[in-house]
Amino acid sequence: MKKKKKKWKKQKRKNIRWPAVVAGVVVILLAFVFSLKNLSSPFTDNQQENEAQSHQQFIERLVPHAQELQDGYGVLPSIILGQAILESNWGKSTLASKYNNLFGIKAYGDQKKVSLETKEFVNEEWITIQGDFKVYDSWEQSMDDHTQLFVQGVDWNPALYEKVITATNYQEAAQALQESGYATDPGYAQKIIQVIETYQLNQYDRR
Repeated sequence: MKKKKKKWKKQKRKNIRWPAVVAGVVVILLAFVFSLKNLSSPFTDNQQENEAQSHQQFIERLVPHAQELQDGYGVLPSIILGQAILESNWGKSTLASKYNNLFGIKAYGDQKKVSLETKEFVNEEWITIQGDFKVYDSWEQSMDDHTQLFVQGVDWNPALYEKVITATNYQEAAQALQESGYATDPGYAQKIIQVIETYQLNQYDRR
């Protein structure tokens, strides 16, 4: 009888052990997942905060000169800023960071230039080509040239960008850019408008 009792007790302990092990593993896994979440969340939050701060710094860097250009020539700062953001990826593109060209302005003749790959929308598709772009000494110089392009137009049409200057709001100006053929992207005007509205760039316009 003693022998049977001992064997029964041993078997009972063996049955209880597995649920305990499974429960322990589940607890450990949950703790691990929770700790990973806590570790990743602050990093993501900090990354987003740093990016937002960087974007605001870029805007604030350009605003004073953009407003000077509006006072002198009538081009809306929201358009200048919106194009600079879209064309240069917040000043981080190679063309902007190394050669101070914020707007992707092309070079012709003996102008100081650099040759870089660029995407163009041709025959209903995007293609990559090699293009010659102007090189500037500063972002402000790039902004000056960008505004002069609107004011003076091009050799074959001095009034090409007149509607960009005379526009009373950023929606009209963006549409005028599209119609004048500033960029080959068929969605260019809408992209400019979206950038302006996302970052409320029209607050810097003085009319």
